[in-house]
Amino acid sequence: MKILTATEMQAVDRWTAEEFGVSLETLMEAAGGAVAKFCLRQYPALSPVAVVCGKGNNGGDGFVAARVLAQAGYLVRVVLLGRMEEVKGEAAGALKRLRDEVSSVTVDEVVDESGLGACGQRLAEAELLLDALVGTGFKPPLRGLAVSLREMVEKLETPVVAVDLPSGWDANSMEQTADGSFRADAVVTFTAPKMAHVFGHLTRNEKTGGVLGPVVIAGIGSPEDAVVSASGFTWSGASKVLAERPRDVNSNKGKFGHVLVVGGCYGKAGAPAMASLACLRAGAGLVTAAVPKSILDSVARIAPELMMAPLAEGAKGEVSFKNLDGAKLDALVAKISVVAVGPGLSTEGDAPAFARQIVEKTGVPVVIDADALNAFAGKTELLNGEGRVMVLTPHPGEMARLAGMTVREVEADRVGLARRFATTHKLTLVLKGWRTLIAHPDGSIAVNTSGNPAMAKGGSGDILTGIVAAMLAQFPKDVARAVETAVYLHGLAADFAARAMDEHTVLATDTVTHLSDAFRYRVADADGLVWICGLQR
Repeated sequence: MKILTATEMQAVDRWTAEEFGVSLETLMEAAGGAVAKFCLRQYPALSPVAVVCGKGNNGGDGFVAARVLAQAGYLVRVVLLGRMEEVKGEAAGALKRLRDEVSSVTVDEVVDESGLGACGQRLAEAELLLDALVGTGFKPPLRGLAVSLREMVEKLETPVVAVDLPSGWDANSMEQTADGSFRADAVVTFTAPKMAHVFGHLTRNEKTGGVLGPVVIAGIGSPEDAVVSASGFTWSGASKVLAERPRDVNSNKGKFGHVLVVGGCYGKAGAPAMASLACLRAGAGLVTAAVPKSILDSVARIAPELMMAPLAEGAKGEVSFKNLDGAKLDALVAKISVVAVGPGLSTEGDAPAFARQIVEKTGVPVVIDADALNAFAGKTELLNGEGRVMVLTPHPGEMARLAGMTVREVEADRVGLARRFATTHKLTLVLKGWRTLIAHPDGSIAVNTSGNPAMAKGGSGDILTGIVAAMLAQFPKDVARAVETAVYLHGLAADFAARAMDEHTVLATDTVTHLSDAFRYRVADADGLVWICGLQR
């Protein structure tokens, strides 16, 4: 699924009308109808509904939604910022249809502060608010009556569904927050997500758990050929279809790859154990953990299905360079589909050199994480994915060490840095954080929108490493979507864990427990709305 700018979205609507014969009125009817359907399903018992409309096309979507909700039996009240005669174009037609077809809907015109105060009681009485003030074409900031209305809504506990965008957001914004915008509990947008939908924290956290509120995409009739984006951004969740394919009935473990997890040191048995467990749960046919002898028994206890390969260790319990002597490496990687190196590896003794050597000397796909990433700090010229599959999964601190900059500098240019690093080194870079980025060797970037603050605990990165390796083992010919699927599944499993528990209490291994929920989940609901954020009830 492509991610668009505001200008590109406007071009899609024009092209849909001019080249494919779908009128703007038809698009508006579909958009407002989709908002109403979402409200009917998500908030089936909340009435009356207050619909706050502007004079433009976003207000037109709101008029349609108001009409459909009223026809479904809801008590609906419309608050229009402006006069009815000032509404033009397709929005005027939507307003006329609302007034002609549903006599029960009142439309309050607000042209000054006194008018806003007069409708305040109606807003306070509403059990659901629809924000259809301004949408994708708006350029911040809000002014005048819109600011007063925002402040009024802010004081209410009523859930707010934003039509297209929370009013006040710039659709092109890649910032996490936007001062001066309306709050939202859910967002329904159309055709494709815009930058703000994937990069912004648009919706409030649910009252329990910590999962973010819904952001959903409604198809309204624009053909796929009309959706054109020059940014190279896509949504990672669209790749999840890869993990939804039923397995052939004539399957065996050999068809789903053999992953070698290399890591661990004295005192860090948990990291390779968690990576291995996640790898097993994510569908790899076979998983072998290669760890120092002193922690072998501890790692083995994570699952009886896990195979073990003992490694010689140094004086501090770290992996020894001796493991690369002679035929030892060949024996270690024989019949291996993917190597995941780094979880708990240590930066002591031979461990960094060992990590660099195993990456260099093994030609199979490799996932590099944790201390294996630190082994390449100041030596990034050794990272070359030309002719092979190489995936790096750094958090901002590890990325800062790799790039020779500060964490603040990394966070200030996440997109640019990820793209440059991936294209320069011909590899896939998973830059973790708020809206994890999956940057590919061709310069394209998938943005991940699953996950929540519960993941901010030790072990989360190890779990991701295992899931990425498992997906690569199962889908070796579809690397980009395999990695995107892994990142999305990881965050989605954490969303299920947070909803079942609470964001404070979730452990990294709880996400593994909920991987089955993530695999079964479908991003499109019964009405065809695609949930790019939040969980369906």
